[in-house]
Amino acid sequence: MQYLAIVIPLLVLTWFLLRLALRYFPRLGLLDRPHKYGLKRAPIPYYGGLVIVVAFLISALFWLPWDARLLTFLGLAVLVAVVSFCDDRWGIRPLYRLLVQVTVGVGLFAGGVTVGALPNPLGAEIGLGAVTVGGVAVLSLLVTVLWVVLIMNSLNWSDGIDGMSSGVGTIAALVLFLLAARPHFHSVDQTAVLVMALSLFVILAVFWRYEFPPAKILMGDTGTMFIGFLLAGLAIYSGGKLATAVLVLGFPILDAVWVIARRLLQRKSPFKGDLHHFHHRLLNAGLSKRQAVSAIYLISLFFGLMALVLDSGAKIWALIGMIFVMAVVGFLVVILEVEKSRKKG
Repeated sequence: MQYLAIVIPLLVLTWFLLRLALRYFPRLGLLDRPHKYGLKRAPIPYYGGLVIVVAFLISALFWLPWDARLLTFLGLAVLVAVVSFCDDRWGIRPLYRLLVQVTVGVGLFAGGVTVGALPNPLGAEIGLGAVTVGGVAVLSLLVTVLWVVLIMNSLNWSDGIDGMSSGVGTIAALVLFLLAARPHFHSVDQTAVLVMALSLFVILAVFWRYEFPPAKILMGDTGTMFIGFLLAGLAIYSGGKLATAVLVLGFPILDAVWVIARRLLQRKSPFKGDLHHFHHRLLNAGLSKRQAVSAIYLISLFFGLMALVLDSGAKIWALIGMIFVMAVVGFLVVILEVEKSRKKG
């Protein structure tokens, strides 16, 4: 019952902001450019990430216990949103976007939000504080930055189908909230994580309703990068939830790793977009947009639920299981693509 004081007002606020966006974004020219991607449809409102950012910051203003660490965290989130909006609107070179991602990762570390240890399926966690330079835990800094960059880009690259990022983000936020809410499970106060994860879940659930195919509004990089940063930060904000986040976000993470590896092997920039992500392969195999995103939702939800009941070591084995599942699904997709091409021929 205590959470209804957050949920109900935030539901109304997000719905109201979305209605304003749907009405006024076209008048302001805040629309997508379907012709750029060869799509034959009328432009629809873009930059919907602004709704997510504004709603989240309002929820933070009213319901979060403010301190220096939280101020740093939200300040970095706003920086991500501003830069991503500029990228949506005018375009920013990939190198500059990467530099911003690295900067906010370093900022998180400096603000006390760090990856202090890695889960180990064979025993105790692997500490990252042993190697220091000038009092700075170098390995912890490196892993924190890599974690932030990976999650931000994973969420952003997964936005190739309407409703993909908002749906997976909704599931991830819910799982992080449920994990933080477990009684007598944490030695560190989880109040801030609880409020932020719940707020993000509510906002994304409402937004998803408008972005699920056929989308009425799209969030753009403003939304995907902001959500990616929040999820990356929430996973390490008050104690390690790294293994949980890796499981629930396993699909976009593994897709991102595969895409980076493939592009590097082809001697292409890993940040140059293409239409060869796993979700594009599902579409090429004959699935509709709704079928493709629904399949990905089920995978994320299944492994997210597993993350709630398994310990850290077991979660690593579950991730290995996810890799196997994606390999099997990928094999089936290739067979479907070949069969589809054969029928066309």
